[in-house]
Amino acid sequence: MFTGIIEAVEKINSVSPGKLEVSVPGDWALAAGESVAVNGACLTVVSHKPGVAAFAVSPESFSRTTLGGLRTGSMVNLERALAVGARLGGHFVTGHIDAAVRLLAVRDEGNSRIVTVERTEGSVMVEKGSVALDGISLTVYGLSPASFKAAVIPHTWANTALKNLKPGSLLNIEYDILGKYVAARSTGITREFLKENGFL
Repeated sequence: MFTGIIEAVEKINSVSPGKLEVSVPGDWALAAGESVAVNGACLTVVSHKPGVAAFAVSPESFSRTTLGGLRTGSMVNLERALAVGARLGGHFVTGHIDAAVRLLAVRDEGNSRIVTVERTEGSVMVEKGSVALDGISLTVYGLSPASFKAAVIPHTWANTALKNLKPGSLLNIEYDILGKYVAARSTGITREFLKENGFL
């Protein structure tokens, strides 16, 4: 479990079948088997040394996320798994990517940058709800059938890899897990269900 608060932006050292090697902060005391979100995708550490970690990546993860398009030198957002008792600064993020979506536009507005992002079929979003883009916890607004918007404050823009992307770039998206559970459950709520469970 993650929070969508990015801890570091580092570069990809190498990409190979089933594996990514990524630079990490030198003071990260990682252990084999632990989880780290790389551009929002939950990956498992298979080996590490100071400043470098290697992650196992399944064919499914490479094909369903932007990880397959990474190259040596690409910059990625990193977040270690949430520790029990730590502050939850963003929202509950599982690291299970729903889709790769296109960044449609970026514009300045006041002190923020407004990103407009493609909305995929079956997306689960509500106005002022949460979404994770490349692992960054953001608030959704301006929903339309084809797109949505999110405002990115200067701190987030400066301290994530989002600033390196241009319109047309792909982003990993994870819809709010709470919303997905509600949507899954609501499809089974019928008059008969309510009656059987004492609501009618």
